[in-house]
Amino acid sequence: MDVVAQLSLLMGPSFLSGINAYATIGFLGLFGRVGWVLLPGGLDVLTHPAVFVTTLVLFAVEFIADKIPAFDTFWDGIQSFIRIPCGAVLAYAVVGPVDPELKLAAGLLGGTLAASSHAVKAGVRAMVNMSPEPFSNWLLSFAEDGFVLAGLWFIFYLPFVMAGILVLFLCLAIWILPKMFRVFLAAVRKGARVFRSP
Repeated sequence: MDVVAQLSLLMGPSFLSGINAYATIGFLGLFGRVGWVLLPGGLDVLTHPAVFVTTLVLFAVEFIADKIPAFDTFWDGIQSFIRIPCGAVLAYAVVGPVDPELKLAAGLLGGTLAASSHAVKAGVRAMVNMSPEPFSNWLLSFAEDGFVLAGLWFIFYLPFVMAGILVLFLCLAIWILPKMFRVFLAAVRKGARVFRSP
């Protein structure tokens, strides 16, 4: 396996987990179970029906919750405690039988990447929710679901595309996350002024 394919397989699932952990884990397990993709040994557990059926049921719940404007922001807040650890565990499992130090490093990288993609997703959705119409929210949610499925395909069949997406995303995250943080701080300060005013 070449370096690009290894990078795609190591970091791709973690990146997608930050967008939708249930879809990532559920479809990885299902695709591995039916033989559409060859999962590395550390991810074999995902092919057990108890794992991929449970996560696909949870994905169905998220599919609906993610289409409800404003509630999707609340949902993203809850998912912070799920998507990021899932991204770390996926990267930890992918590296297989290597030194514990390398597995830990992979888990840290995977968790960080999942946190970054989750933060960008949640921030963009929060900004879209400022629009009074629901259609932009729905379109963005459908696009995210489709992107996760396409990303899983890229990981195994077009790894250079996934590697390119990862590089572009990291550049985008470096540029956009500080701006989102400043907008968030400004909103907090504005809210604090409202509560302080008589």
